Amino acid sequence: MNSSGNQASIRSDPIVSDRNRLYRIAGRAQRPGRDPSRGRSEWLDAWRAKSGSLRERRGARARRKPCFSLRRGAQLLISDVLEEPLGELAEKMTAAGHEVESRRLDVTVEDEWREAVDAAEGRFGRVDFLINNAGILDPAGIEETTRESWDCVLAVNQTGVWLGMRAVLPALKRAGRGSILNVSSIYGLVGSGGAAAYHATKGAVRLLTKTAAIQYAPDGIRVNSIHPGYIDTEMIRSAAPEEVQAQLGGLIGENVPLGRIGAPEDIAAGALYLVSDEASYVTGAELVIDGGYTAR
Repeated sequence: MNSSGNQASIRSDPIVSDRNRLYRIAGRAQRPGRDPSRGRSEWLDAWRAKSGSLRERRGARARRKPCFSLRRGAQLLISDVLEEPLGELAEKMTAAGHEVESRRLDVTVEDEWREAVDAAEGRFGRVDFLINNAGILDPAGIEETTRESWDCVLAVNQTGVWLGMRAVLPALKRAGRGSILNVSSIYGLVGSGGAAAYHATKGAVRLLTKTAAIQYAPDGIRVNSIHPGYIDTEMIRSAAPEEVQAQLGGLIGENVPLGRIGAPEDIAAGALYLVSDEASYVTGAELVIDGGYTAR
């Protein structure tokens, strides 16, 4: 969020592919940190901690391209739940010629969203766009998903998006125009046979985006979603066993028409387009960037 951007990080997705080949490798992997000897509450705390860590490490890495691709002198408020990588990113962006404010933000906390929007508007004078990107993954199927993990995934992936939109919309109205980009997934378009909570949230984000696009078009506010496929980030690699890490890109590439795993830069280019003036006639759209995976 900013006068030119916010959580400009890029989504990744679990590995699920051709007739269970990649699905066996990763899609049915145990949820992060799962120890059968632990109680549910203890496990959930560990899972939340690891999921948040992966989300933000991935985000910091993926944000480099969109931030550095902006024109020199962009004004940005960037957010993260992990302050150390957030600070490192802010330093690099500042060195690249941007005016940057970094702020810790838990997307499930309504007050933190309001404070972040106020900070951006107070420092930069107005807010031009928001990129809603925070997300976590539980690869479990419907019967295997616990109520605790279901609620946790929905809180971050779905409620967090709604809270961000609700917080930023008054500022965009005051600016007279603006753009919101919600990062969904190809898992918001097609099923995989697992990751029940993740699919549910990403499908919800897709339709929330469309109804918001209609509601706020009269205010000059565009709302779009982006749907990444298999992108080379920590989240996707964390889902795969160590023994296939080195071959992961090739295994995914075999099942993608363009023959390779995606890079964060592939998503960054699409994100920058959708929040820019070049997309001034684009709203309610879903941009799929998956190497042709869902075209089959």
